[in-house]
Amino acid sequence: MSQQHGGENNNQSAEQSPEQSADVQPARVVQSPSTSIWKVPGFTSTMVAIAAAFGAFSLLLPVLPLAVLDSGGSATLAGGATGSFMAATVAIQIFTPQLVRKFGYNPVMMASAFMLGVPALGHLLGMEPWVVLLFSALRGTGFGALTVAQSALIAELVPIRLLGKATGILGVFVGGAQMVFMPLGLMMGDAWGYHTVFYLAATTALIAVAMIIRLPKLFPATADEESSGVVQVSMWKLVLVPALAMTSISMSYGVVSAFLPASVREADPETGAVLAGFMLSLIGAMTFIFRLVSGTVADRTGKPGMLMIPMQFLGLFSMLLMATATFAGWSIWWLVLSALLFGAAFGGMQNEALLSMFDRLPRHKFSEASAVWNIFYDAGTGLGSLALGALVAGYGYGGTYLAAAGIVFMLIILTCMDAYIGKHRTTDYHHIRGRLRQVPGARTAGRAWRVSRRSASRLRFGKKP
Repeated sequence: MSQQHGGENNNQSAEQSPEQSADVQPARVVQSPSTSIWKVPGFTSTMVAIAAAFGAFSLLLPVLPLAVLDSGGSATLAGGATGSFMAATVAIQIFTPQLVRKFGYNPVMMASAFMLGVPALGHLLGMEPWVVLLFSALRGTGFGALTVAQSALIAELVPIRLLGKATGILGVFVGGAQMVFMPLGLMMGDAWGYHTVFYLAATTALIAVAMIIRLPKLFPATADEESSGVVQVSMWKLVLVPALAMTSISMSYGVVSAFLPASVREADPETGAVLAGFMLSLIGAMTFIFRLVSGTVADRTGKPGMLMIPMQFLGLFSMLLMATATFAGWSIWWLVLSALLFGAAFGGMQNEALLSMFDRLPRHKFSEASAVWNIFYDAGTGLGSLALGALVAGYGYGGTYLAAAGIVFMLIILTCMDAYIGKHRTTDYHHIRGRLRQVPGARTAGRAWRVSRRSASRLRFGKKP
């Protein structure tokens, strides 16, 4: 009997029956039995490729708006560069699962890495609005497809017992690339001109393409033929709560990333001027550290998503501390502490939400899970900086942080309800217990076994049955 529900199916190998192999099947990878994640075929190359691709992205993220402003462009156009990039990102994320199923991971990731960096050379044409918006959107398509494909590819390559650590290491490489290449791009632009950053971004993206060529050729898993007679639960019923939980914490990140440096400078003009530039780096460091911690705990306990609610409470506490310190005018170091705690919560939630989605869905839905995670993550960050950011004028930084904490609290209630219901239900979505319910006599046999077990227990302790 095939088990295709969440984590149960993930330690199944990709072997096919003789009947299946008679047809032309997409290339699959038999997962490595190794206990070392670095010995899994293709894992190291994938990490290097992802680091290079995110390096190309991070080089231009802070540099392009500055290049627009320094060339005489308006602040609206500078913001529009990021806006067109993110709009294209979300649009392509919706269609990436279909592209991966049709063409496979390797072509999609090669094309996305190429598009993420090489169109940066188009900005050498100038900073006219059509140039800025067009080439930003082209780069956004590469970023969107890559973010979806990378997480799903990791889940395909790595055995389930190592999946938590694998997604944590993915976060380390992504976060490390951002911490290195963001300041590098700013330094190069200031010292040698923005054109040098554009050239480096294109070159770094080509390194990612070269590493992706080395990866094993594989397609996403397909639904097995037994599923034709099984009633399938809607994907959204299984992943909506983790997705919304991710959105709530990413909305807080949108607020924190936009306004915490300003809060620090306002709280202490002297010390804050020094610390403000490091606040987001501190959050980034804690984020990828706790992505790895979360993944390691999930692997050791075998319970993906176990830390989701604790991470939500930590995020709530950090935002309340941030709001209180701002309202009360406490020492700047309370804001630093709240930033560190928020980074830990943000990183843990990222990994817990993704692992929870992988655990709830069958393998052939992993690309959809990755797409949902990325869309809700990006949408939450944008909503936080725009919608919650609009509160700053009327309620100040403290009021905005408090509003973000309120959103996190509401999602904690929803997540707790989902966790409680999840302990008292099963789904027929390829779930072994759900299938046994359909077997004639299975319930009767189960009740008889429980009665006999209770009777044996009573006899053992000298009680009458």
